[in-house]
Amino acid sequence: MSDANTAGLTLLGRAQTDYPREYAPQVLERFANRYPQQDYLVELDCPEFTCLCPVTGQPDLARITIRYSPRDWLVESKSLKLYLFSFRNQGSFSEDSINCIALDLFALLQPRWLEVRGDFAPRGGIAIKPSVRLNGEPG
Repeated sequence: MSDANTAGLTLLGRAQTDYPREYAPQVLERFANRYPQQDYLVELDCPEFTCLCPVTGQPDLARITIRYSPRDWLVESKSLKLYLFSFRNQGSFSEDSINCIALDLFALLQPRWLEVRGDFAPRGGIAIKPSVRLNGEPG
């Protein structure tokens, strides 16, 4: 990749992918937004999220939707995939996972605003659907 916008990306285009076995926010990568003057929306649909219930150890399955209005940075999608995969063996309540994802992405991207929604599959007859929206600086 010779484009200055993609300089520093280490995961995209690699022949072999190493999947993290534990929570790994350090795998997230970003690249420069070519249109920072535009107020536009990026939506990422991640239908295969899994984590573990911290009490029972049972898997929790979810569709995660990430929406944000970028300023200077965009998230690189392969790094996002690996980051979300890093939750696979972690004990985390649904609400905790969604807030953690939002805070990590907000810190990385510094967008105008960012929203993360989780649509967790029903367990015990109840579907959990947490969401969080961060504006400006996270608190």
